Amino acid sequence: MLTAIIDYDSGNLHSAEKAFQRMASETNAGDVIVTSDPADVLRADRVVLPGDGAFPACKAELFDHTGLFEALEEVVVARGRPFMGICIGMQMLSTTGHEYTDTAGFNWIGGDVVKVDPSDPTLKVPHMGWNDLVLDHPHEVLEGISTGDHAYFVHSFHFRVKNPAHRLAHVDYAEEITAIVGRDNLIGMQFHPEKSQQTGLRMIANFLKWKP
Repeated sequence: MLTAIIDYDSGNLHSAEKAFQRMASETNAGDVIVTSDPADVLRADRVVLPGDGAFPACKAELFDHTGLFEALEEVVVARGRPFMGICIGMQMLSTTGHEYTDTAGFNWIGGDVVKVDPSDPTLKVPHMGWNDLVLDHPHEVLEGISTGDHAYFVHSFHFRVKNPAHRLAHVDYAEEITAIVGRDNLIGMQFHPEKSQQTGLRMIANFLKWKP
């Protein structure tokens, strides 16, 4: 079994690599590699797409790596292998991102990425720090996770899904902010599971065992 964490020059992947390698070791889930090589993605059994920064810049970086998105699309869409998007990697699943300029997403989960705009002026943007998850729908990757468990967020935009069934969890920040999306073999997390202590590690372990 091989899990590929895609490196497309959009964030420091050290903590993600260590968290996935730790949980792969504990669950006998095989090898975890960080790679920008499309050939590695094509042979992977599951794929993780992180991303830090702005939606348009992350998408441009991904597509600047020749053949990388095509390999991702082949493995995830055509072959149906498990996929996890983290932060901007989750947002790019959307139809359109509206950060700085309208930017087409992958359109794998319908919806738009819009600015966090809390009605309470004391709540700051970026939405940064720990927040309590509210689970909306059950999912295998959320096994052992409960409403009230904490996750660590750093973001200014969030994913408004078109189909409510695709929002698996949210947090309250004077409005409901999507925390986890998913359908079929896809799951995405707005927060950073690798920085979310036991809650995040549990989700990573569940993902490494998940067979959609």
